[in-house]
Amino acid sequence: MEYKFEKLTDKITVCASSDHRFGTDAFLLADFSGYRQKDTVCDLGTGCGIIPLIMQKKMPPAVTYAVDIQEGAIEQLCLGLERSETTGIVPVCADLKELWEGAPLDKCDLVTCNPPYKAANAGFESVIDAQKIARHEIMCDIDDVCRAAERLLKFGGRLCVCNRPERLADVISAMKNHNIEPKRIRFVSKTPDDAPWLFLVEGKKGSKPFMKVEKQLYIRSGDGFSDELKRIYETGKESV
Repeated sequence: MEYKFEKLTDKITVCASSDHRFGTDAFLLADFSGYRQKDTVCDLGTGCGIIPLIMQKKMPPAVTYAVDIQEGAIEQLCLGLERSETTGIVPVCADLKELWEGAPLDKCDLVTCNPPYKAANAGFESVIDAQKIARHEIMCDIDDVCRAAERLLKFGGRLCVCNRPERLADVISAMKNHNIEPKRIRFVSKTPDDAPWLFLVEGKKGSKPFMKVEKQLYIRSGDGFSDELKRIYETGKESV
């Protein structure tokens, strides 16, 4: 396996590969999650650990469990951690459908997940197993994610996920089926003239129905990135 080490900051390095890499959606989800310094966080399907590592850029959570079923993903995360100065990241190789011995059941303030976007038999499947798992619902689906989140979250705890607009009904349905009420949603477009290519949604365990639709996020402005995307890439957190 050929690894590429990419710096998020002078003190934080991500180990990426063709099997486990990252894109803009990870930065958007980490920012959207509104994580707090006191939080216990669990990132499901962490891959190379990009979301937990982004959260280290400014006021990292108290503890972040970075969970993936693939040993290669956890190995990459550990290689990145060896080159980084981090606080409270706990790599866990486990199946989110079963979780693991000692998992923080009913204790998490926040669960994040950048799940496979495509159904198991939808679209062209990559010939590389790790990429199939990352892109298609082979090892888990959105219902499995929400079931795991329900077990991990404390009452009032939040699940934040991203997905493609065509999966919106599936995501909302899965949340509601597992006592996680969708409370906040934001759509992401490349430009104001383009249809959304991504949505970000937050649900709260045990909450009453009411969902806020936030203003749309645009990736580009003119010939470059929008000011908001620049801010997200730079800080990984909402500006104060």
